[in-house]
Amino acid sequence: MRNIALSALDLAPIKKGCTTSEAYNRTIKIAQHIEQLGYKRIWVAEHHNMEYIASSATSLVIQHIAANTKTIRVGSGGIMLPNHSPLVIAEQFGTLETLYPNRIDLGLGRAPGTDQETAMALRRNNFNTTYQFPQDVAALQQYFSDSNVDSKVRAFPAEGLNVPLYILGSSTDSAYLAASLGLPYAFAAHFAPAQLAQASAIYHQNFKPSASLSAPYFIVCVNVIAAKTVEEAELQSTSVKNLFAGILTNTRAPLSPPTFEVIYKGIPSIEQAADNMLSCSFIGDKETIRKELEPFIEKLQIDELMAISYIYDDQKCLDSFRILKEALTD
Repeated sequence: MRNIALSALDLAPIKKGCTTSEAYNRTIKIAQHIEQLGYKRIWVAEHHNMEYIASSATSLVIQHIAANTKTIRVGSGGIMLPNHSPLVIAEQFGTLETLYPNRIDLGLGRAPGTDQETAMALRRNNFNTTYQFPQDVAALQQYFSDSNVDSKVRAFPAEGLNVPLYILGSSTDSAYLAASLGLPYAFAAHFAPAQLAQASAIYHQNFKPSASLSAPYFIVCVNVIAAKTVEEAELQSTSVKNLFAGILTNTRAPLSPPTFEVIYKGIPSIEQAADNMLSCSFIGDKETIRKELEPFIEKLQIDELMAISYIYDDQKCLDSFRILKEALTD
């Protein structure tokens, strides 16, 4: 099997019966745990107007994680750049890199990370920013560059700092952009797997080496629910399945305990939609996870696997990350 890195995505989900503060504490425990296991990085993602997701102020959550860990890289998966001025993001991540040298990543997405009304509130009616995404990425690169020294607009502390940029996506558009810019590419297969294979092919076939990267670097984020037995993993997976059903039906709920059957059983339209969204999910014991992931990683030329584990029980969530590590290294 390809020698790949392991990393994690966490959205600081709020569990049923728990507080936002407890959600942040859980994210810290995950970060500390996977740091000890040798995971490469942990990312948090920008979402807005979502009652049970606590990662909206993404830069602040990154700072909190970095302050409570020692070596693991911490970053955004991602910052939804059209919601922000590139100058502000350069200043924020330049500050983070100054505080935590050689540990900060800046993953960038073009989606709003929310509904259209909230996007309007964030962007103050300037929806053209979505179409300016490539130009905004270039502006960020310029703010971090030493060559910006003679510009009238400069970013401090950011200028001259090495904050790696990553292009995030769930479609082929982002694959073309990452390839043309010679940047690493992270695909969100954990909720939008439909174009994964096509995006991988486009990225690898069209990649142009850059000052940042000499060869393609492909990260894929997937759902992983690993447990001691297949039966236990299947039971724990009902939490994420029920969570996605709430998204599909616009009846969002906190991350809840597992159920013996998914709450949407017998409703074909939801069953099909949930199956499609969660098709890049790896559920089972160590041997099952290994057997399913090995061909997946080889076929898609994956350099780094990023796992997200929506498991209600905190200890079982930590165990899942350990079992995944063992599955790919033992």
